[in-house]
Amino acid sequence: MSDLFIHPELRFHSYGTWLRRRFGCNVSKVNVDGGFTCPNRDGSRGTGGCIYCDNASFSPGGTVPDKSIELQMAEGMAYHRQRLGSEKFIVYFQKFTNTYAPVARLRDLYTRALSHPDVVGISVGTRPDALADEALELLADLAREHYVCIELGLQSMDDAILERINRGHTLDEYLRTVDRIAGRGIALCTHLIYGFPGETREGFLKTAHLLAGLPVDSVKLHQLHAVQGTRLAELYLRREFVPITLAEYVTTACDFLELLPPRIAVQRLYGSAPLAIRVAPTWNLKNNQMWYAIVNELRRRGTWQGCRLDREQCRAGNL
Repeated sequence: MSDLFIHPELRFHSYGTWLRRRFGCNVSKVNVDGGFTCPNRDGSRGTGGCIYCDNASFSPGGTVPDKSIELQMAEGMAYHRQRLGSEKFIVYFQKFTNTYAPVARLRDLYTRALSHPDVVGISVGTRPDALADEALELLADLAREHYVCIELGLQSMDDAILERINRGHTLDEYLRTVDRIAGRGIALCTHLIYGFPGETREGFLKTAHLLAGLPVDSVKLHQLHAVQGTRLAELYLRREFVPITLAEYVTTACDFLELLPPRIAVQRLYGSAPLAIRVAPTWNLKNNQMWYAIVNELRRRGTWQGCRLDREQCRAGNL
């Protein structure tokens, strides 16, 4: 386990560690709601959104569009300063599709976020089918002086699954958007989910091979979970969706990490929803508990991120 990217205790490339190296201090992401919608909801691409989508399931309670960006940032920074001792921040435009607006509005929101002296960059969540040339040019321009990350939702590389979950885009659209982003000084994060109906472990693990050949800088992975008010919850209640087990998720996440190149940082390995709206699965774990469940499994195996890319070293357990 000699790769400089790999955290010696975690056994994978931690994004938090990368941020500390890059900026020389503790850096936290502060979520904000810019009041965006989604082309898969308003009819331009589809209606109803993805079958699992309820932004309340993964957004902090203080991020609501009737609060100014500045107020949301101030509250998030205060929380992370107290909780983690963070000194600098990345403002994360998270809810829905955060490039899906006229470029003048995007410029206003992004530049207001970047104007704070403790903000080192922005992270913008979007879809492969909602990144117009004007928005990409704006982000590339901002990236000349600031850290800018586009968080691109792929979720699955299987077009049949993407259609089944009403995702509204294809793998080819994702690949073309990655190609458009590449070489523009913008960091790229890909979002993935494991556990879709009809998905196999073998099929999901092909995604690691896909990412290995792309200019992806980081990845977010979490299990599929159902929350109230979604079509996935309805499928669960009709027994048409059976969530994966915790053991299956931990095993597959470790398999995925072993196939993922060490240069790709890991931003997330678990998703949780507020108890009030959670339907299934009910693992009741905090993010750090899931991280260490995965770490402990890697330790048990004697493996680490990317080790299957060097099979001889991995088989030898040469740490």
